[in-house]
Amino acid sequence: MAMTYTCHGAAREVTGSCHLIECGDRRVLVDCGMFQGGRATEEANSQPFDFDPASIDALLLTHAHLDHCGRIPLLVREGFKGRILATSATRELARVVLLDAASLQVEDAARASRRGEHVAPLYDLDDALQALDFFEPGIGYDHPVTVAPGIEARFQDAGHILGSASIVLRLDDGETRRSIVFSGDLGNPGRPLLRDPVPAPAADYVVMECTYGDRPHRSLPDSVGELYAAIRETTRRHGNVVIPTFALERAQELLYYLHLGLRDGAIAPHVRVFLDSPMAISATEIFRRHPECFDTAFLAELRHGDPFAMEGLHFTRDTAESMAINTIDSGAVILAGSGMCNGGRVRHHLKHNLWRDRSAVVFVGYAAQGTLARRIIDGAASVRVFNEEITVRAKVWTINGFSAHADRPSLLAWLGELPRRQVLLVHGEYERGMRAFGEVLAARGLAPRMPRRGERIALD
Repeated sequence: MAMTYTCHGAAREVTGSCHLIECGDRRVLVDCGMFQGGRATEEANSQPFDFDPASIDALLLTHAHLDHCGRIPLLVREGFKGRILATSATRELARVVLLDAASLQVEDAARASRRGEHVAPLYDLDDALQALDFFEPGIGYDHPVTVAPGIEARFQDAGHILGSASIVLRLDDGETRRSIVFSGDLGNPGRPLLRDPVPAPAADYVVMECTYGDRPHRSLPDSVGELYAAIRETTRRHGNVVIPTFALERAQELLYYLHLGLRDGAIAPHVRVFLDSPMAISATEIFRRHPECFDTAFLAELRHGDPFAMEGLHFTRDTAESMAINTIDSGAVILAGSGMCNGGRVRHHLKHNLWRDRSAVVFVGYAAQGTLARRIIDGAASVRVFNEEITVRAKVWTINGFSAHADRPSLLAWLGELPRRQVLLVHGEYERGMRAFGEVLAARGLAPRMPRRGERIALD
């Protein structure tokens, strides 16, 4: 008998979360996400898995972001027939995310075909719907569940997005017992909508994200103030504000702060706000159905009205409505996906606004190496959007205090001072967040490991 952990994604990189636990003759995956970044990075999505999908007994999903769930339809298509376990909110959001991803891939493939290129989508709507059939009813927080003989899981609130979880596994192969915690993506404490992450419990091993392990975030009040300043300044210049937005949690948090800004006069009353993301609109509706995830103060606000509602707010689901936004010359705040600008409607709004020195682009989240968002943030003089070179004249703002990822102090607080056999660092750029955070842990005597993709580690 043996127990092992193998990192099949997010190994010395941020995206592509996929972790394999072997306990005796049982095999369990934690996450099965998509690689995001430049073309070279995303080519990994179409490569065969480094394990036999048919051999996997169960998949445990930490949350519904694409880099954690985006390859599930491929896993099923290649033979997976096990259980998929997630919280109720994650189960609902994953349906929206996977169907949206399938639609976008089919659209991108059709667009490439019109250019004379032959590009097959990774998967289509039928593949996504088939994958959704394997999801079991939602798992509640802090309720132990038997995943397979010798493997018990407990989901605890990670505070990252609606329904997000860290997962605690208890393993027993008949000879050895071990415990291992997967952090998933950890949220920042003190956010207005969601509860704070539950600290890591005692465990032998911790597999831990470190996206922002090299720095603290700017304070949330300062970040909100900067967002309002960006909107006021752009409004005075008679331009539009484009905010590339992650559809899950970030969009809802921004709507909440825009609501407060308009209510309190921090934003001019004539500003019109557009949520131009069918997925974000659906996610906002799902938010309202899951009060078990909310912070106590936000729950109280919900009882007295809709904290997302505001005058001048427009939800744009269909394509014609989205296209009409680009006829607006000034006074629009446009929230559109995706946050890394590697897909979705935001690229159309960038095409119409990046070249305008009156407009602004406001980034409020992480952008992986190789993405369009990262190139703009890093100061590119021009970028390619839909095969057209666009000069960047719009003012670019980067406000990292809105990040849904824990910063270095919050990561350390989550990990705590409990003894560990080993900390394994994943979900971080190796030369930035990961190495820097590893040095902090080493100074505390933890000597973390930073597994490479495919590296198998004995849990002895």
